Amino acid sequence: MRTPVRLAAFALGLVAVFGVAAGAGRLIGPDVLPEPEPAHGEAHAPAAPEIPGGLQIAQGGYRLSPATTRLTVGEPGPFAFQVLGPDGKPVTSYTRNHDKDLHLIVVRRDLSGYQHLHPVLGADGTWSVPIGVDTPGQYRVLADFQPAAEPEALTLGVDVPAPGDYQPVPLPPAARTAEVDGYTVTLAGDLAAGASSELDFTVSRDGRPITDLEPYLGALGHLVVLREGDLAYLHVHPASATALSFRAEVPSPGVYRLYLDFQHAGKVRTAEFTATTTGVTQPPAPTETADPGPSADGHGADGHTHD
Repeated sequence: MRTPVRLAAFALGLVAVFGVAAGAGRLIGPDVLPEPEPAHGEAHAPAAPEIPGGLQIAQGGYRLSPATTRLTVGEPGPFAFQVLGPDGKPVTSYTRNHDKDLHLIVVRRDLSGYQHLHPVLGADGTWSVPIGVDTPGQYRVLADFQPAAEPEALTLGVDVPAPGDYQPVPLPPAARTAEVDGYTVTLAGDLAAGASSELDFTVSRDGRPITDLEPYLGALGHLVVLREGDLAYLHVHPASATALSFRAEVPSPGVYRLYLDFQHAGKVRTAEFTATTTGVTQPPAPTETADPGPSADGHGADGHTHD
Protein backbone atom coordinates (compact mmCIF):
# COMPACT_ATOMS: atom_id res chain seq x y z
CA MET A 1 0.00 0.00 0.00
CA ARG A 2 1.33 3.41 -0.95
CA THR A 3 2.15 5.96 1.78
CA PRO A 4 -0.74 8.43 1.06
CA VAL A 5 -3.23 5.58 1.13
CA ARG A 6 -1.84 4.29 4.47
CA LEU A 7 -2.08 7.79 6.04
CA ALA A 8 -5.65 8.17 4.87
CA ALA A 9 -6.63 4.83 6.36
CA PHE A 10 -4.95 5.71 9.65
CA ALA A 11 -6.85 9.00 9.82
CA LEU A 12 -10.16 7.25 9.17
CA GLY A 13 -9.35 4.80 11.98
CA LEU A 14 -8.76 7.66 14.45
CA VAL A 15 -12.06 9.25 13.49
CA ALA A 16 -13.84 5.97 14.11
CA VAL A 17 -12.21 5.48 17.51
CA PHE A 18 -13.01 8.99 18.73
CA GLY A 19 -16.53 8.69 17.39
CA VAL A 20 -17.11 5.56 19.47
CA ALA A 21 -15.64 7.26 22.53
CA ALA A 22 -17.87 10.29 22.06
CA GLY A 23 -20.90 8.05 21.77
CA ALA A 24 -19.95 6.22 24.92
CA GLY A 25 -19.53 9.55 26.67
CA ARG A 26 -23.04 10.55 25.73
CA LEU A 27 -24.35 7.26 27.09
CA ILE A 28 -22.34 7.27 30.31
CA GLY A 29 -22.43 10.98 31.00
CA PRO A 30 -19.94 13.82 30.95
CA ASP A 31 -16.46 13.33 32.31
CA VAL A 32 -15.99 14.20 36.01
CA LEU A 33 -12.75 16.02 36.35
CA PRO A 34 -10.76 15.31 39.56
CA GLU A 35 -10.51 18.12 42.04
CA PRO A 36 -7.23 19.96 41.70
CA GLU A 37 -4.62 19.28 44.33
CA PRO A 38 -4.75 21.94 47.07
CA ALA A 39 -2.04 24.52 46.79
CA HIS A 40 0.72 24.50 49.35
CA GLY A 41 -0.62 25.82 52.65
CA GLU A 42 -4.30 25.33 51.85
CA ALA A 43 -6.26 23.59 54.65
CA HIS A 44 -7.92 20.85 52.59
CA ALA A 45 -6.32 18.03 54.57
CA PRO A 46 -8.35 16.64 57.50
CA ALA A 47 -7.54 18.25 60.83
CA ALA A 48 -5.32 16.25 63.16
CA PRO A 49 -7.18 14.78 66.13
CA GLU A 50 -6.91 16.77 69.32
CA ILE A 51 -4.43 15.33 71.81
CA PRO A 52 -6.05 14.63 75.21
CA GLY A 53 -4.76 16.64 78.14
CA GLY A 54 -2.02 15.47 80.44
CA LEU A 55 -0.03 13.45 77.91
CA GLN A 56 2.51 16.18 77.26
CA ILE A 57 4.87 18.17 79.45
CA ALA A 58 4.65 21.10 77.01
CA GLN A 59 1.87 22.39 74.78
CA GLY A 60 1.00 25.64 73.04
CA GLY A 61 4.24 27.27 74.17
CA TYR A 62 3.69 26.42 77.84
CA ARG A 63 5.82 23.97 79.80
CA LEU A 64 5.45 22.28 83.18
CA SER A 65 8.77 22.64 85.01
CA PRO A 66 9.01 20.69 88.29
CA ALA A 67 11.61 21.85 90.81
CA THR A 68 11.03 18.74 92.95
CA THR A 69 12.22 15.53 91.33
CA ARG A 70 10.81 12.91 93.70
CA LEU A 71 7.85 12.37 96.01
CA THR A 72 8.00 11.48 99.68
CA VAL A 73 6.52 8.19 100.89
CA GLY A 74 4.75 8.65 104.22
CA GLU A 75 4.91 12.13 105.72
CA PRO A 76 4.23 14.90 103.17
CA GLY A 77 7.23 16.70 101.79
CA PRO A 78 7.43 19.97 99.85
CA PHE A 79 6.70 19.85 96.14
CA ALA A 80 7.36 22.87 93.90
CA PHE A 81 6.99 23.60 90.20
CA GLN A 82 6.51 26.39 87.70
CA VAL A 83 4.51 26.84 84.52
CA LEU A 84 6.75 28.49 81.94
CA GLY A 85 5.12 30.62 79.24
CA PRO A 86 6.02 31.11 75.57
CA ASP A 87 8.58 33.73 76.63
CA GLY A 88 10.33 31.20 78.88
CA LYS A 89 9.32 33.06 82.04
CA PRO A 90 7.12 31.69 84.87
CA VAL A 91 3.43 32.43 84.41
CA THR A 92 2.05 34.51 87.28
CA SER A 93 -1.46 35.40 86.07
CA TYR A 94 -4.21 32.81 85.67
CA THR A 95 -7.93 32.64 84.92
CA ARG A 96 -9.81 30.91 87.72
CA ASN A 97 -11.64 27.68 86.86
CA HIS A 98 -13.73 25.68 89.32
CA ASP A 99 -12.91 28.19 92.07
CA LYS A 100 -9.12 27.70 91.73
CA ASP A 101 -6.30 29.05 89.59
CA LEU A 102 -4.72 25.61 89.28
CA HIS A 103 -5.73 22.05 90.08
CA LEU A 104 -2.99 19.51 90.72
CA ILE A 105 -3.77 15.81 90.28
CA VAL A 106 -1.36 13.21 91.62
CA VAL A 107 -1.93 9.54 90.79
CA ARG A 108 0.25 6.47 90.54
CA ARG A 109 0.72 4.94 87.11
CA ASP A 110 -1.60 2.04 88.02
CA LEU A 111 -4.34 4.65 88.80
CA SER A 112 -4.12 4.14 92.57
CA GLY A 113 -3.18 6.73 95.20
CA TYR A 114 -5.26 9.54 93.67
CA GLN A 115 -4.96 13.04 95.18
CA HIS A 116 -6.57 16.33 94.14
CA LEU A 117 -4.55 19.27 95.49
CA HIS A 118 -4.51 23.06 95.22
CA PRO A 119 -1.00 24.52 95.44
CA VAL A 120 -0.17 28.06 96.51
CA LEU A 121 1.32 30.47 93.95
CA GLY A 122 4.32 32.55 94.95
CA ALA A 123 5.11 36.01 93.61
CA ASP A 124 7.88 34.55 91.43
CA GLY A 125 5.51 32.12 89.69
CA THR A 126 6.46 29.08 91.77
CA TRP A 127 3.64 26.79 92.89
CA SER A 128 4.16 24.84 96.11
CA VAL A 129 2.21 22.21 98.03
CA PRO A 130 3.12 19.42 100.48
CA ILE A 131 2.68 15.97 98.92
CA GLY A 132 2.99 12.59 100.58
CA VAL A 133 2.15 9.26 98.97
CA ASP A 134 1.35 5.98 100.69
CA THR A 135 3.34 3.65 98.45
CA PRO A 136 6.42 3.83 96.23
CA GLY A 137 6.08 3.90 92.46
CA GLN A 138 5.97 6.12 89.41
CA TYR A 139 3.42 8.89 89.76
CA ARG A 140 1.84 11.17 87.20
CA VAL A 141 1.54 14.81 88.28
CA LEU A 142 -1.06 16.70 86.23
CA ALA A 143 -1.47 20.49 86.33
CA ASP A 144 -4.85 21.77 85.09
CA PHE A 145 -4.81 25.55 84.59
CA GLN A 146 -5.68 28.44 82.27
CA PRO A 147 -3.14 31.22 81.73
CA ALA A 148 -4.78 34.64 81.72
CA ALA A 149 -3.44 35.19 78.20
CA GLU A 150 -5.18 32.08 76.81
CA PRO A 151 -8.85 31.44 75.94
CA GLU A 152 -8.85 27.83 77.13
CA ALA A 153 -7.40 25.69 79.90
CA LEU A 154 -4.41 23.39 79.48
CA THR A 155 -3.42 20.20 81.25
CA LEU A 156 0.28 19.34 81.35
CA GLY A 157 1.76 16.24 82.96
CA VAL A 158 5.08 14.89 84.18
CA ASP A 159 6.19 11.64 85.81
CA VAL A 160 7.72 11.94 89.29
CA PRO A 161 8.98 8.85 91.14
CA ALA A 162 8.47 7.91 94.78
CA PRO A 163 11.53 5.73 95.48
CA GLY A 164 11.07 2.28 96.99
CA ASP A 165 9.78 -1.19 96.22
CA TYR A 166 7.00 -0.76 93.67
CA GLN A 167 4.19 -3.31 93.79
CA PRO A 168 1.54 -2.60 91.12
CA VAL A 169 -2.13 -2.86 92.07
CA PRO A 170 -4.67 -4.33 89.60
CA LEU A 171 -7.38 -1.95 88.49
CA PRO A 172 -10.65 -2.74 90.30
CA PRO A 173 -13.38 -4.18 88.07
CA ALA A 174 -16.03 -1.92 86.60
CA ALA A 175 -18.89 -1.30 89.05
CA ARG A 176 -21.90 0.94 89.53
CA THR A 177 -21.32 1.63 93.22
CA ALA A 178 -18.39 2.77 95.34
CA GLU A 179 -17.99 2.93 99.11
CA VAL A 180 -16.08 5.69 100.91
CA ASP A 181 -16.18 6.55 104.64
CA GLY A 182 -19.58 4.90 105.11
CA TYR A 183 -21.11 6.62 102.07
CA THR A 184 -22.42 4.67 99.08
CA VAL A 185 -22.10 6.46 95.74
CA THR A 186 -24.03 5.12 92.75
CA LEU A 187 -23.24 5.83 89.12
CA ALA A 188 -25.84 6.02 86.34
CA GLY A 189 -24.86 6.48 82.71
CA ASP A 190 -22.30 5.01 80.33
CA LEU A 191 -19.25 6.31 78.52
CA ALA A 192 -19.42 6.39 74.72
CA ALA A 193 -16.23 7.01 72.77
CA GLY A 194 -16.26 10.24 70.78
CA ALA A 195 -19.62 11.39 72.13
CA SER A 196 -20.82 13.44 75.07
CA SER A 197 -21.95 11.12 77.87
CA GLU A 198 -24.05 12.15 80.86
CA LEU A 199 -22.90 10.65 84.15
CA ASP A 200 -25.16 11.00 87.18
CA PHE A 201 -24.17 10.18 90.76
CA THR A 202 -26.23 9.81 93.92
CA VAL A 203 -24.89 9.62 97.45
CA SER A 204 -26.48 7.73 100.34
CA ARG A 205 -25.54 6.63 103.85
CA ASP A 206 -27.17 3.87 105.86
CA GLY A 207 -29.62 3.39 103.01
CA ARG A 208 -30.84 7.01 103.07
CA PRO A 209 -30.07 9.52 100.31
CA ILE A 210 -27.89 12.49 101.22
CA THR A 211 -29.75 15.63 100.19
CA ASP A 212 -27.58 18.28 101.84
CA LEU A 213 -24.30 17.99 99.96
CA GLU A 214 -22.18 21.12 100.26
CA PRO A 215 -20.80 23.10 97.31
CA TYR A 216 -17.28 22.14 96.31
CA LEU A 217 -15.23 23.97 93.68
CA GLY A 218 -18.23 25.92 92.46
CA ALA A 219 -20.55 22.93 92.10
CA LEU A 220 -21.92 20.01 94.11
CA GLY A 221 -18.92 17.94 93.09
CA HIS A 222 -15.86 17.66 90.89
CA LEU A 223 -15.17 14.76 88.53
CA VAL A 224 -11.82 13.73 87.02
CA VAL A 225 -11.60 11.00 84.36
CA LEU A 226 -8.31 9.28 83.47
CA ARG A 227 -7.73 6.73 80.73
CA GLU A 228 -6.05 3.46 81.67
CA GLY A 229 -2.60 2.98 80.18
CA ASP A 230 -1.49 6.50 79.26
CA LEU A 231 -3.45 8.41 81.95
CA ALA A 232 -4.97 10.86 79.49
CA TYR A 233 -6.82 13.53 81.46
CA LEU A 234 -10.35 14.46 80.44
CA HIS A 235 -11.96 17.79 81.22
CA VAL A 236 -15.40 17.13 82.69
CA HIS A 237 -18.01 19.81 83.16
CA PRO A 238 -20.96 19.90 85.60
CA ALA A 239 -24.28 19.48 83.82
CA SER A 240 -26.38 20.72 86.75
CA ALA A 241 -26.05 23.16 89.63
CA THR A 242 -28.35 21.11 91.85
CA ALA A 243 -27.22 17.52 91.22
CA LEU A 244 -24.10 15.42 90.83
CA SER A 245 -24.47 15.33 87.06
CA PHE A 246 -21.60 15.70 84.59
CA ARG A 247 -20.91 15.57 80.88
CA ALA A 248 -17.79 13.74 79.77
CA GLU A 249 -16.45 13.01 76.31
CA VAL A 250 -13.83 10.28 76.13
CA PRO A 251 -11.75 10.21 72.94
CA SER A 252 -11.42 6.47 72.41
CA PRO A 253 -12.86 3.09 73.41
CA GLY A 254 -11.27 1.65 76.51
CA VAL A 255 -11.16 1.48 80.29
CA TYR A 256 -11.33 4.64 82.39
CA ARG A 257 -11.05 5.53 86.06
CA LEU A 258 -13.52 8.06 87.50
CA TYR A 259 -12.74 10.11 90.63
CA LEU A 260 -15.70 11.97 92.13
CA ASP A 261 -14.96 14.56 94.83
CA PHE A 262 -17.94 15.61 96.95
CA GLN A 263 -18.28 17.44 100.26
CA HIS A 264 -20.55 16.62 103.19
CA ALA A 265 -20.39 17.61 106.86
CA GLY A 266 -17.41 19.83 106.10
CA LYS A 267 -15.20 17.10 104.64
CA VAL A 268 -14.29 16.30 101.04
CA ARG A 269 -14.38 12.62 100.06
CA THR A 270 -13.46 10.86 96.83
CA ALA A 271 -15.46 8.00 95.34
CA GLU A 272 -13.60 6.00 92.68
CA PHE A 273 -15.09 3.99 89.83
CA THR A 274 -13.77 1.90 86.96
CA ALA A 275 -15.86 2.37 83.82
CA THR A 276 -15.63 1.05 80.26
CA THR A 277 -16.93 2.54 77.06
CA THR A 278 -19.90 0.92 75.38
CA GLY A 279 -18.92 -2.40 73.81
CA VAL A 280 -15.60 -2.74 75.68
CA THR A 281 -15.00 -5.53 78.20
CA GLN A 282 -12.41 -4.91 80.87
CA PRO A 283 -9.57 -7.47 80.68
CA PRO A 284 -9.27 -9.74 83.73
CA ALA A 285 -6.70 -8.74 86.34
CA PRO A 286 -3.41 -10.58 85.95
CA THR A 287 -2.88 -13.46 88.36
CA GLU A 288 0.38 -13.88 90.21
CA THR A 289 2.34 -17.03 89.48
CA ALA A 290 3.49 -18.81 92.59
CA ASP A 291 7.25 -19.22 92.97
CA PRO A 292 7.94 -22.98 92.59
CA GLY A 293 10.88 -22.63 94.95
CA PRO A 294 14.40 -23.92 94.44
CA SER A 295 15.05 -26.89 92.20
CA ALA A 296 17.35 -29.76 92.97
CA ASP A 297 20.37 -27.73 91.92
CA GLY A 298 19.44 -24.92 94.32
CA HIS A 299 18.17 -22.52 91.65
CA GLY A 300 14.66 -21.22 91.23
CA ALA A 301 12.69 -20.90 88.00
CA ASP A 302 14.21 -17.44 87.45
CA GLY A 303 17.74 -18.86 87.46
CA HIS A 304 18.75 -17.09 90.67
CA THR A 305 19.91 -18.84 93.80
CA HIS A 306 17.30 -18.83 96.59
CA ASP A 307 18.27 -18.89 100.25
